Amino acid sequence: MVPKNENENIRLGSPLHRRSFLGGSIAAAVAATSLGGATTADAATSTGLKAGAGRAAIDIPSSLLPLDGFTTVHDDLYVRILLLENGSRRVALAVLDLTSISAEAIAAMRTTIAKASGVAAADIVVTVTHTFSAPHVQAAGSSTAAAQYVQQITQATSTAITAAVAGLQPARVGFGTGECDVNVNRDVLTADGWWLGTGERGSSDKSVGVTRFDDLDGNPIAILMNYSVQSSVMMESVMANGDLPITADLAGAAVQHLEKQYDGDVVGFFLVGSCGDQSPAFRSKRYTIDKDKKWSQVDAQDAGWLLLTVQGERLGTEAVRVSETIKTSGGGSGSTVRLLTDSVTVATMTMGHPTGPTKTYDFTPTGTTDVPIWILQVGNGAFVGVEPELSTDTALAIKKHSPFPHTAVMSMLEGGSKNMAEAQSYARITYEAMDSSYAQGAAETVAGKIGTMLHSLRR
Repeated sequence: MVPKNENENIRLGSPLHRRSFLGGSIAAAVAATSLGGATTADAATSTGLKAGAGRAAIDIPSSLLPLDGFTTVHDDLYVRILLLENGSRRVALAVLDLTSISAEAIAAMRTTIAKASGVAAADIVVTVTHTFSAPHVQAAGSSTAAAQYVQQITQATSTAITAAVAGLQPARVGFGTGECDVNVNRDVLTADGWWLGTGERGSSDKSVGVTRFDDLDGNPIAILMNYSVQSSVMMESVMANGDLPITADLAGAAVQHLEKQYDGDVVGFFLVGSCGDQSPAFRSKRYTIDKDKKWSQVDAQDAGWLLLTVQGERLGTEAVRVSETIKTSGGGSGSTVRLLTDSVTVATMTMGHPTGPTKTYDFTPTGTTDVPIWILQVGNGAFVGVEPELSTDTALAIKKHSPFPHTAVMSMLEGGSKNMAEAQSYARITYEAMDSSYAQGAAETVAGKIGTMLHSLRR
């Protein structure tokens, strides 16, 4: 059971905001602890799998508002932590309802988690749900408000990891897959080139990967859902009264629905998949394309909350349905816990700041960079993660060639970075290709490296 946090305020609904990522230096935090060659945290299986989970709301007092342009809190942002143990080693997965998070804040989180749980810094995986309606986490030294915001995130982390440690117990794990149609490819052809919209004919992965951890009596401890979509239903949608609200958006609404079905005794996790070219099917502030292929934007304002509630409910309902079909097990390969980290070198280019479609673009090369890769193996399941936003075709290729029967592909680890588009995007000159510092071929190189790493865990 997970202790209830007095600050929790679970409601369906949420909005979204503008996009800006904190890339580059983020990888340094991990490089200092776990990269430089493949490293593996491989716990002995003699004592079997243990799991614990905790959550806590990030308190954003009214005195902090406006913060990064946001003027009010519609629903709480959360820190959720899954703690796994097998033998003498522990691994922690921290998921935050944020757009991105700075390396400084991640370091503070790691210190807090390590101190409370005994998990080595290199064995702590941090990711975000990529809601666009959360204030960006700036350096604490940039302002008093930024420093307090980081402090509130650290406090929520402390509460969540304390609950996870207290609830750590022998566990079983199981996997399942469902399908939900609340995402859509966002690449559309306009009169002026490819831009953002509703690309019904584009690639889109509708699968919902679900992982369930139970105690030995079959009661669920944690349920993880992996789905390919940006949480951007309410992105930049300004209410009729002028407010720009904070919200966990689609990921938050889906998880809150799931947790509510289990009376709050389960901690739900949203693991964002290949979100680079995927947006919610229905957004409050949406792009529209007319008969002449000209684009424009329309804001539904307060009416957007219904779009969010319905889509979050649909995704959460499918996750619950799949969860109820899962038969968890332990022992043997089901109790294996490994965290494998490595990196691969890819070509880079000058990143653009696209504001509209274009038919010509100069993808100027700049050199190379190392892209960190994380793979968490739990029994017959593998959770593969990278910093940049992957596109659908890249994630589908990783899943297709994975030797694991259950493979979750995740974007936005270590706070996230900009897009890593597949080859077709560069030919089309899409938003994802222009909004990237990775050159054509980087995604395919990363997918190949991930395949090699996955197969190494099966030897």
